[in-house]
Amino acid sequence: MLPIPAEELNGSGSLGPYWTFYRAVAAEQLNRWLPERPSVLLDMSGGAGAWGAQAARSGHRVIEVIDFRLAAQGKLHDVDKVRQIRADDLGFLPDESVDAVVAEERALSVELMAESAIKDMARVLRPGGRALVCVDSLVLGMAILAEQNYWAHLCQTGEVMLVPWPDGSITRCFSSIQLRELLAGAGLEVEWVRPRTVLSPSTVDHVLASDSRALAWLVRTELEAHPDDDDTVGIHLVASAKKV
Repeated sequence: MLPIPAEELNGSGSLGPYWTFYRAVAAEQLNRWLPERPSVLLDMSGGAGAWGAQAARSGHRVIEVIDFRLAAQGKLHDVDKVRQIRADDLGFLPDESVDAVVAEERALSVELMAESAIKDMARVLRPGGRALVCVDSLVLGMAILAEQNYWAHLCQTGEVMLVPWPDGSITRCFSSIQLRELLAGAGLEVEWVRPRTVLSPSTVDHVLASDSRALAWLVRTELEAHPDDDDTVGIHLVASAKKV
């Protein structure tokens, strides 16, 4: 069985309290990670999230790369401190031109040629710049394969794991070791790799049902647990890396 039912993975359904918690964890994690001084940040999360807007509210100037498929559904527009650009690579940016890169929304899992994408991210980062990335975990990939009875694929955990989803899409899943190797292979120094959340949906639901004001406490508990390199839990892995 999946650690979270497949129909819940898009953030809807009966696990509403868990996804409220998950989004709060992701937002606070980004808030703690963002540069202290006003900086130029590249958002490669596909244009579906609020990451660029959050960074802009913190005083940073943001270049947000919009996925062509999303851009086709509506007109691009710039908002305060956020410049939206439709592109399928980073060729429009010169070397060492941004201070930070955020690739949330599982961007490097959806982009199957993750090696090429991460090298491009490293190219545009200035020395000392940092990258924050989120990917699908190996735990999630193996659970989806098992749910679809792809048992023969479960023994291939040492190789690149491309996982077919019931909706026909394909995602690339990583162990913590593979994610470290991906970042290091692009010349980045890994600061940490950890699951986005280790608290289970049932735990979150139980606590919030008892006291709706406990959300802040749950988020703080999650972020202070620091289970680095623990890829035995959680549907997503998050990593921070620096260009030296």
